[in-house]
Amino acid sequence: MEKKNLIGFRNFFQSEAITGAIPELQNSPQKHPMGLYAEQITGSAFTAPRAENFKTWVYRIRPSVQHGVFEKSPNVALLWQSDFSNEDLDPNQLRWDSAATLKFSGDFLSGVRTVVGAGSPAEQRGASLGWYGMNQSMKNSAFYSADGELLLLPQNGNLLIRTELGDLNVEPGEIVCVPRGFRVQINPQGSSAFGYYCENYGSPFKLPELGPIGANGLANPRHFESPVARFEKNDDSWKIISKMNGKFFTGSMNGSPFDVVGWSGNYAPYKYDLRKFNTINTVSFDHPDPSIFTVLTAPSETPGCPHMDFVIFPPRWMVAEKTFRPPYFHRNVMSEWMGLIFGSYDAKADGFSPGGASLHNCMSGHGPDRDVYEAAIQAALKPEKIDSTLAFMFESRYAWIPSRWALEKSGLLQKNYQQCWESLKPASF
Repeated sequence: MEKKNLIGFRNFFQSEAITGAIPELQNSPQKHPMGLYAEQITGSAFTAPRAENFKTWVYRIRPSVQHGVFEKSPNVALLWQSDFSNEDLDPNQLRWDSAATLKFSGDFLSGVRTVVGAGSPAEQRGASLGWYGMNQSMKNSAFYSADGELLLLPQNGNLLIRTELGDLNVEPGEIVCVPRGFRVQINPQGSSAFGYYCENYGSPFKLPELGPIGANGLANPRHFESPVARFEKNDDSWKIISKMNGKFFTGSMNGSPFDVVGWSGNYAPYKYDLRKFNTINTVSFDHPDPSIFTVLTAPSETPGCPHMDFVIFPPRWMVAEKTFRPPYFHRNVMSEWMGLIFGSYDAKADGFSPGGASLHNCMSGHGPDRDVYEAAIQAALKPEKIDSTLAFMFESRYAWIPSRWALEKSGLLQKNYQQCWESLKPASF
C-alpha cells in the first residue's frame, strides 16, 4: 500500500513505519514493547494555550542525546547572518538582481546568503531572509536550528527534505517549513538547487484568521502535508550541526539521526503547494491591500499587528472597474522584502527578475514604475488574467536591515533602482 503524506495544518497526527511503534495506552511507557526510546519534541512553552501548544512524541532507535560533545564550528554557513540588533538600517528602496547567477559550490549550509533581517534569535524576535544555493548533498550530517523555524521557497531545482519524522519532496511553486529544533537534511534532487529562505525567530507561522471572508478562502488546512514515518537503522558515523544564537556547533554520533520508527503529535515539518491558494480579490473597484494574499502569519503581542506575514501574488483574474489595477503608490508601517519565483510582477516592467529581491522599508514610498503606471492609466479595463507568475513578500512590523554582504559584496545590488520612478511626470492642471 502506497504511503501518502499526512494531510492538514498542525493537526494531531500519528505515523508508524512499523505497526506497534506507537504505544497504545500512554506516550511514555515504562518499557516500549519494541525497545524503542520515547522522546518528546516540544515547540512551545509547556503552559501555552491548547491551540498553541505544540509537541510530538517520537519513538526512536537511539535517543537524540547521544550526539557527543558540541564544539564551535566557525566555518559553517559563513554568510548566514542572524543578529541584526546592532546593524544600521537603510530607508532607501533597494533591489537586487537574481542570485541564481551566482556560483554555489557545496551543500545547503555553505550556500546560505543572508540579504536582510531584523532583531536576533537571542531576543526571540525578528527573522533572517535571503537565498540558498547548493550543488551537493549533506553527507552523513544533519542540521537543526535552535533559533527559529526555517521556511524554504525553491525557485530552481527540487529539494529532498529529510527530517526525523520522514521525508518531503518539494518543488518550485511549493514551500516547506521545518520547525525549530528538528534535525534535517536539505538536499538537491538534481545536480543543483536554488531558492529563498526565511528563518523566523519569533512566534511560529500559523494560518491567518478569515474574518469577514468566512469559512473558505486563502490557504486551506487540508492542503498542507506532513511526512510519514521512515527510519534508518545503522551504525554509521554522523555529524550533528547545531545553530544557536547565530553560532554553529558540531557534534558526532554513531547511527543515523533519522531513526524515528513512529511518531504522534502536532509539531511537525510541513509543505504546501502555493498553486492551491484560493485567491480573494475585488470584483468591483479599488486595489485591495496585500493582506488578502496572506498564506501564513506570525502574530505579535499586539493584536492585528503581526510579527511577520508571508504573502504571495499568484495567478489571478483582475476585473475591477474604474480603478487603478496595479499596486498603488504607498507608504506603510510594515516593511516589505519581496522575491519572485517565476514570471513577472505586475507592478514592475523590468529589473525585477526571478531569483531577485527588493526591499521597501517602513514608510519608504514605493509603487509601480513609470512604464507600468502609464500603461495602467490608459488600459481598457476588461477582465484580464494575470498568469504564469508567482511573487511573494515577507512583511514585518520590524524594519528589514540589509546585510553587509548584500550591500557591499554580493555584486547584485542595483545602483540605479530609484531611477525607475524619476521619469514620472508631475500632474499638469
